[in-house]
Amino acid sequence: MELKTIIYKVADFIATITLSRPKRRNAWTGRMHTEYRWVLEQADKDPAVRVIVVTGDPEGGAFCAGADLGALEGHSEKGRYDPGISEDIARPGFGVAPEFDATFAYHFGLTKPVIAAINGPAAGVGLVLAAYADLRFAVPGAKFTAAHGRFNFPAEYGLSWLLPRIVGLTHANDILLSSRVFTSEEALAMGFLNRLLPPAELMPHVLDYAGRMAEGVSPGSLRVTKNQIYRDLHRDAASAVNEAERLLSEMATHPDYKEGVKAWMEKRKAQWQG
Repeated sequence: MELKTIIYKVADFIATITLSRPKRRNAWTGRMHTEYRWVLEQADKDPAVRVIVVTGDPEGGAFCAGADLGALEGHSEKGRYDPGISEDIARPGFGVAPEFDATFAYHFGLTKPVIAAINGPAAGVGLVLAAYADLRFAVPGAKFTAAHGRFNFPAEYGLSWLLPRIVGLTHANDILLSSRVFTSEEALAMGFLNRLLPPAELMPHVLDYAGRMAEGVSPGSLRVTKNQIYRDLHRDAASAVNEAERLLSEMATHPDYKEGVKAWMEKRKAQWQG
């Protein structure tokens, strides 16, 4: 696929996906969603990728400023919502569990962790994209908003399910019912963010974090643990324990288990087979 709104790079087991419409503050379009899902699928299938980082083109001065205003005007003129994607759009993360087979929920079906490096404002679908990442790092002073209330929209793409699980019901209600703007400092206090970092340190820190994850944790463990986390949101405690015990017995037979023990004993980096 020819990429016009996304920059995609792979190095040192890390795939970096950069939303790149800098003249539009990296605003989301159907074209960007199509390209985003395509590169996600490439990253998820690529054995040379163990961690995925998503960020915004710094020249845009934002992570993602939300849906492109031209698209919003188009919806209004048509009198209906048009996502701007085709039937043959890539389906990363689909087929793992029925509860993940939906727009943006497909992140939970990916086999690799996704880290959002939020380098500026994240509004509307930008907030959605950040929320569906597994880890979130941001710069101080970045502005966030769900924004949907200003356009007579519902809470978008499952945020009404996801945000209470990330920040609790009280904070989620504040974000979703008011559609107000809140800062990255507030987001950190709510538990939405893992850490705030100065702009110059954001990407170096995120890439270092991703690199340590890629080298220090076996790809099989990353894959299975991520799957456990999101499947267990739908399970009771006993079912989660029983599944964990089943997986433990299964994964102990894999060569990466022996390699992990051996590397630990020999005080060296493990050479994971994946």
